[in-house]
Amino acid sequence: MLILFWILALTCVGASIAMVVTQNPVRSALYLVITFLCVAVFYVMLSAQFLAAVQIIVYAGAIMVLFLFVIMLLNLGAPQALRERGTLQPFFAAVLGTAFVVMLLLSNSLVALSKVRPAAPPEVYVPLGTVEGIGKNLFDPKQPWILPFEITSILLLVAIVGAVIMAKRRIQDHTP
Repeated sequence: MLILFWILALTCVGASIAMVVTQNPVRSALYLVITFLCVAVFYVMLSAQFLAAVQIIVYAGAIMVLFLFVIMLLNLGAPQALRERGTLQPFFAAVLGTAFVVMLLLSNSLVALSKVRPAAPPEVYVPLGTVEGIGKNLFDPKQPWILPFEITSILLLVAIVGAVIMAKRRIQDHTP
């Protein structure tokens, strides 16, 4: 598990540095996706499966699609900035593809978890990153998290209503 952590840590730091250093915006966004995926695997290693799924769905999925749309829209006038200039891409694709296949073949030994769980009283063991743990912490009346959660949802609702009203006014002002 420690070896997997260090491999992921180096990959995450390397992808983060490459994201900042690279000049191609699409490639920079792809490095950010790699960083997001490494963080999701860190969550899985910490037994926070729900947070890992949210990390992949929200950040690596929705937000990165939004980033790529913005990048494509901003570069409409300069398509030459998105062209690939290097010839090392097929080599790295083959190396990474081979590494991916090897990891898939070895994944049974990398993810072999112990079937025996230590006996702990139910009140001591709190699954923090699972759906059950998050649900209990958010919606249990004894927990202090329900009020900030509901206030945040009301603020988001007010922001959405305000954005719709402002957009409607702007559209009405520009119609002939």
